[in-house]
Amino acid sequence: MDYTMILIAGIVGLAIGFTIAKFLEKGKASKTIANAKKEAQQLLKEAKIDGESIKKDKILQAKEKFLELKSEHEKVIIGKDRKISEAEKRTRDKESQISSELAKGKKLNTDLEQKLKEVEHRREFFEKKQSEVEKLHNSQVQQLEVISGLSADDAKTELIESLRETAKSDAMGYIQTTVEEAKLTAQQEARKIVINTIQRIGTEEAVENCVSVFNIESDDVKGRIIGREGRNIRALEAATGVEIIVDDTPEAIILSCFDSVRREVARLSLHKLVTDGRIHPARIEEIVKKTEKQIEAEIIDIGKRTIIDLGIHGLHPELIKAVGRMKYRSSYGQNLLQHSREVAKLCGVMASELGLNPKVAKRAGLLHDIGKVPNTEAEVETPHAILGMQWAEKYGEKPDVCNAIGAHHDEIEMKTLISPIVQVCDAISGARPGARRQVLDSYIQRLKDLEEIAFGFGGVQKAYAIQAGRELRVIVESEKVSDEKASQLSFEISQKIQTDMTYPGQVKVTVIRETRAVNVAK
Repeated sequence: MDYTMILIAGIVGLAIGFTIAKFLEKGKASKTIANAKKEAQQLLKEAKIDGESIKKDKILQAKEKFLELKSEHEKVIIGKDRKISEAEKRTRDKESQISSELAKGKKLNTDLEQKLKEVEHRREFFEKKQSEVEKLHNSQVQQLEVISGLSADDAKTELIESLRETAKSDAMGYIQTTVEEAKLTAQQEARKIVINTIQRIGTEEAVENCVSVFNIESDDVKGRIIGREGRNIRALEAATGVEIIVDDTPEAIILSCFDSVRREVARLSLHKLVTDGRIHPARIEEIVKKTEKQIEAEIIDIGKRTIIDLGIHGLHPELIKAVGRMKYRSSYGQNLLQHSREVAKLCGVMASELGLNPKVAKRAGLLHDIGKVPNTEAEVETPHAILGMQWAEKYGEKPDVCNAIGAHHDEIEMKTLISPIVQVCDAISGARPGARRQVLDSYIQRLKDLEEIAFGFGGVQKAYAIQAGRELRVIVESEKVSDEKASQLSFEISQKIQTDMTYPGQVKVTVIRETRAVNVAK
């Protein structure tokens, strides 16, 4: 490549010389050409000399590079040889270690085989001894059966029965003793707290039903309420959803409906219509709509007054409306709002006695039955405790309050100390004399269930549910039931009632055992 450059340079020089010669004067042309040729030859000689020197330098550089690469290659080979020798050494060490371990393993196998032989020998010896013991046992059992006149199974059954009766009587005695000790120690404080709480609260007794009576001044008003061909009364029933009964009762009209709110709307609407004197279907619809708005505002006002009276703050507006609607609901004849206010006051006092937060207890006591005033028909199928808990969670109540609402009928697990307080206060408010009235059929059925539970036990001759189902007296046969068994029977009946029945308050079980000796003098 260097020679080519030199040749190109020479050719370029010749071209330049020839070019210059063309422009020289004709007289100097030959001289200039001769000088150019000499210079070109001189340049070629110098180019050849430079090319030779460059060629020698490149050859020397190539040799030096080759020697450098060769030395590096030798170093790499030496390093690999060293690693191979080290790996061979490690392999030899492992082989020697494995051979020593194999020798140890052979020795261990020999020892293990010897121990296995010893174990097998001992097992045969024990089996032989066991067979001898079984033969001896069987012979002794046969001798005992001959002496006692009972088979082994019969004797075992008899022994188990005797032990079972003894253990059962001992266990019942222990349980009764423990329960009595617990009552002596725990009931005093509990009774003190409950009695003090009840004594501080004075409540009104309210009994409501599904019928309201609307009094009128004269029977002439009945005809105006009925209207021509009954169109007024039909329009009123359609607008309010209340059945209006107009009969021979003097100066009175009966309003029948299970929904107390609708019944109140119908009563107020009738009062406005009779006072105004204009009674026709269009006027009826207008008055009913205005009355519904008035009742809705009154419900909110009742809820606000209730929470103010109880000192409860920060309640959601929807929960305030639910509290107001309680005024128009009843449970077993007991007004729901009065019941909730009573439970709230009891919870507050009882929480103070126990050193808990009375405000949270009051809040839970007031809201524990809000599930009994559902907004839609779909919510009626959900248990009122669970529905009330869902509402409380939805409207931002604390977990303590929500758990107390949902657990006051044991439908979920109690997680806070407020929950049992609400449950106890609910039972106190519902179980006090005059608070509630029961439907006759369910009341009679409960008394029958109590007596049937007593007759389910052996030795019971008669059973009577007295004191409105709060006491069960059981008369037993003295020949079949001993004094000790009578005490046990009383406990078992009380446990059966507690697990199988639902009832307010408590049921006292009294077992009576009477022994009579009768003779006749002739």
